[in-house]
Amino acid sequence: MKIDSHQHFWKFNTTDYAWIDETMRILRRDYLPDELETTLKEEGFDGCISVQARQSLQETKWLLQLADQYSWIKGIVGWVDLCSPGIENELESIARNKKLVGIRHVLHDETDDYFMLKPEFKNGLRCLEKFGLTYDLLLFPKHLKIAASLLEEFPDQPFVIDHISKPLIRQGFMEPWSTNIRHIASYPNVYCKLSGMVTEADPNNWCQETFNSYLDVVFEAFGPDRLMIGSDWPVCLLGGNYNRVTSIVRNYISNLDPESINKIMGENCKTFYKLT
Repeated sequence: MKIDSHQHFWKFNTTDYAWIDETMRILRRDYLPDELETTLKEEGFDGCISVQARQSLQETKWLLQLADQYSWIKGIVGWVDLCSPGIENELESIARNKKLVGIRHVLHDETDDYFMLKPEFKNGLRCLEKFGLTYDLLLFPKHLKIAASLLEEFPDQPFVIDHISKPLIRQGFMEPWSTNIRHIASYPNVYCKLSGMVTEADPNNWCQETFNSYLDVVFEAFGPDRLMIGSDWPVCLLGGNYNRVTSIVRNYISNLDPESINKIMGENCKTFYKLT
């Protein structure tokens, strides 16, 4: 099974998607399942994981409705207010739908870099285990040391790092990202998504070699058992079409053994998110 571990759907409006400014004109329209379905079939993928793009329970419920309508949407990583005193009841109301496989919060946009260490947030994380839900960590490199403190407290909670934690590829910086991502990988309950790299480079001026040294680090750190391909569609369109962007990973892993390729192309995603 080949699974795109990370993509988004939205009905565009300037209020909910204020981060999509005029420099991102290609993103300023609706992106919905019928369009992605055609692309996935062309690229040989069997399905995808759809990840929240708005921090609202309404969006989570909408994504779950789409997943019920389209069987190839294998799972939803939604949003819920983990800091809410009523978090357990809120999770219970949405986790009845088995397509809900995980939760994410846009941590890297919080003004407080230590937001993830707030007692209320950690209490919300503790509730995820009861419902069998994973957690997507959306971080900048500066957050990795803080995330390591969080991971110390949650050795049994499945986590995945989105977009290899957005290293400063455009600037060509490896450190301290390289050291800190290796430390994060030392926690066996943490996976990593090979996604979102093209928008951390110069989206108008990149080639395979732009990313190889960063891929070298995460492959050495996580190994083929904890890595998964993701497109970050439609955000990836800022740097190229679906085929060109996903070819960054497909080219890199082309010389691996077939079992490792299958794991990275979908089986690890299936395992991590407990897809049926």
